[in-house]
Amino acid sequence: MNRETILTGGPGGRILTNANVWSADGEWILFDTRSDPAGAIFDGTQIRAVHIESREVRTLYESRNGAHCGVVTCHPTEAKAVCILGPEFPTAEWSYGPSRRQGIVLGFDGTVQNLDARDLVPPFTPGALRGGSHVHIWHPNGDWVSFTYEDEVRKDGQRNIGISYPNRPVTVPNTHPRNRDGAYFSRLVTRTTASPRIGSDEISRACEEAWIGSTRRLAFQGTIHTAAGPVVEVFLVEPLRQGFVQHRLTNTTRRQFPGVQGPRHWLRSSPDGSKIGCFMKDDRGVVQFFTVNPTGGEPQQATDGPAPMASAFTWHPDGHRVACIVDGSVCSIDTAAGTVTRLTPKSDEPPRPEACVFSPDGTQIAIVRTIAGCNQICVVEAG
Repeated sequence: MNRETILTGGPGGRILTNANVWSADGEWILFDTRSDPAGAIFDGTQIRAVHIESREVRTLYESRNGAHCGVVTCHPTEAKAVCILGPEFPTAEWSYGPSRRQGIVLGFDGTVQNLDARDLVPPFTPGALRGGSHVHIWHPNGDWVSFTYEDEVRKDGQRNIGISYPNRPVTVPNTHPRNRDGAYFSRLVTRTTASPRIGSDEISRACEEAWIGSTRRLAFQGTIHTAAGPVVEVFLVEPLRQGFVQHRLTNTTRRQFPGVQGPRHWLRSSPDGSKIGCFMKDDRGVVQFFTVNPTGGEPQQATDGPAPMASAFTWHPDGHRVACIVDGSVCSIDTAAGTVTRLTPKSDEPPRPEACVFSPDGTQIAIVRTIAGCNQICVVEAG
């Protein structure tokens, strides 16, 4: 078994995001301080970093005025990160929620700036959002930022995917107390509808997106509606000269267990963009790892074992392996051969399922274990 090292200790909340938790130099792992093990309660007030070698823990950011922060991800090449910030001075009428959060960019030198602007009053400012952004992921080039979104003005609960563009600051009028300026220009790039036609490619929800390699395309999970009920398929959205076009990549409605299934996970692309990873059930009902070609075609089943995939996953930089929790162990999965290799012993108390994240050089995997009732940040040698 590979060596596992516990980097943190003592009481307190520690939550990893599902990807991009390592600093660009691979020396630090960033996390937030939400109190419950799953991170479902958005009550953290700090973004922290633990050093891999010295185990020093630094506070990079602390929210103020009753706001909470979390879901931090790192820039691919620079010493900065982005996270969610909830409302400052929250009230009963304006408390934290999917449409009432924003992204903030955190420099490791202590600088802070709003990612997205917000404008809640017509005629609305171009480049500003009317709602909340979530799970911000920089493009591998380090410029554009993707996010999921829910609208505050429309209040229909639909999720969409958006992109924020740098060096295009947005200034909004002071027509609402919750309006704010932003350093990035933001726009939505997917199309959802509250009442999709049964059997069509129309979707009611777009979420859990991934950049496809170094291209400007995004893969995402889109919920279609069939006579038998909703099904989550893999979709793609890509820029055109004007606007974006949305494609459906998978059609699994005739499978015994259709659609993306299993533990909550984000689609993730291999570094070269040739494969999109996701989870689906095989004909036995076991959640397996599948790959989807960005040009379309049938999903390809990679694993075929009796134990289901049990966590979010990330790709090794070589594009041939993914890291995931399987059967109580941190495992390395060869996506071509389908072999699942245990890196840690099987445990009745496996690592948390929210994150299993390769380091930038592929030598280590960041995970969270709940030890004596508290989450701790750990690293496993990848082999």
